[in-house]
Amino acid sequence: MKLEYNPKYPSIEDLRAKAKKRIPKFAFEYLDGGCNEDVNLHKNTAEIRAVELLPSYLSKHSGSNMKTELFGHTYDAPFGIAPVGLQGLMWPNSPEILAKSAFEHNIPFVLSTVSTSSIERISEITEGQAWFQLYHPTENSLRDAIIKRAEAAECPVLVILCDVPTFGFRPRDIRNGLAMPPRMTFENIIRVLGKPKWAMETLRHGQPNFEVLKPYMDKNMDLKQLGQFMDQTFSGRLNEEKIKPIRDMWKGKIVLKGVATEADTAKAIKLGLDGVIVSNHGGRQLDAGESTIKPLTRISKAYGNQIKVMMDSGMRSGPDIARSLASGAEFTFMGRPFMYGVSALGNKGAHHTISLLRVQLQQVMEQICCESITDFPKFLKH
Repeated sequence: MKLEYNPKYPSIEDLRAKAKKRIPKFAFEYLDGGCNEDVNLHKNTAEIRAVELLPSYLSKHSGSNMKTELFGHTYDAPFGIAPVGLQGLMWPNSPEILAKSAFEHNIPFVLSTVSTSSIERISEITEGQAWFQLYHPTENSLRDAIIKRAEAAECPVLVILCDVPTFGFRPRDIRNGLAMPPRMTFENIIRVLGKPKWAMETLRHGQPNFEVLKPYMDKNMDLKQLGQFMDQTFSGRLNEEKIKPIRDMWKGKIVLKGVATEADTAKAIKLGLDGVIVSNHGGRQLDAGESTIKPLTRISKAYGNQIKVMMDSGMRSGPDIARSLASGAEFTFMGRPFMYGVSALGNKGAHHTISLLRVQLQQVMEQICCESITDFPKFLKH
C-alpha cells in the first residue's frame, strides 16, 4: 500500500497536540495519562530512547525489508495496533477506522474486550485477521462464550491480559468523573460544546458502548449500569489454573500480555503459550515498576529461543520501534500513537500514522544498513 502521510503532522507528537485540541479534556486525559504521578509513563519512552544503535556505513547493502513473519503470517511491518479500551469515547468509530487501515497495511489489529466495536464487526472488516484480547471474566460460562465468539470470528490469536489485577489509580480520570458514560458535570458539558467536530461525530455514530459485552446484559440496561456490570463481572487477576482451561479450549495461538518478569515468562512457556508481550500497560497500572525495555532485554536473552517475545508501552516513533527490536523484541505494538492519529485526523488518521511509522522505520534501517528485522540486534550498542 502506498505510504502517504500529511506533512503538517510529521511526528506522533504533532498528532498528540492536534488530538488534544480536537477531543474533550476527559477523553484526552484518559488516553494520554498514566497512573499516580506518571513516573513510569515517562520512564517508558525515556529508557527506550537511551538505547543506541551503531551504523555500518561501509557494509555492502542491498536494501532494507521490514516484512516480518509472526505465527505463520507475514506482516508488512514489525508493529501492530495494541488493544485500547473505550476507543470510541476518544474518537467515534475509531476501532473500525483502525482495523480497516491495519488490514489494508497488513499489520495486526488487536481488539480489546472493553473497546467499542464487536468481535464480529472487526472480524468482518479484517476478513478474520484481527486478534482478540480477553479480560478474564469471573464466571467460566462467560469466559467460554466470549472465547467461542472469537473462535467463530476466526481470530488467529487470543491475547490474555495479566497486568490488571486491580484498576490503576488514575488521578485525572477521578477528577474528570470518567465512567461509561462520562459524568456530565457542567465542566464536562462545556468541554464537549467546545469540540464540535467530536460532538457531531458522536451524534452520527451514537454514544459509545461496550459492544463485545452487550449480548450478556439486560437490553434495558443503561450505560452506567453497564459499567457497573463490567466491574462486577471481570476479574483481571490471572493464575496458572485460570490459564490452563483457556489453553485447552483455544486451538489457535495464545499470547500473554503484560509480562514484566522472567518468572512469568517461564510460566507462560510451561503452560504451552505461544508468545508474551512485555508490557506495563503503557504506564497505567504500576508507577513504581520498571519500564518495558529493561525486562524485555532480559526476557529475550533468557527465553527468546523458546517463545515469541514482543513488546508494547512507550514507543512513539520509528526509531523507538528500531530500538526495541534491537533490544530483543521480535514484534512491537503501540496504542496511544494510533489513537492520537485518529483523534487528530479522523478517518485519515490511521493510514497517516501507520505510513508515518513505516517511513521512519525504513529510514533507520537504510541509515544503519540493516537489511531485515531479524538483523536489528546486530546494530545494538552494548
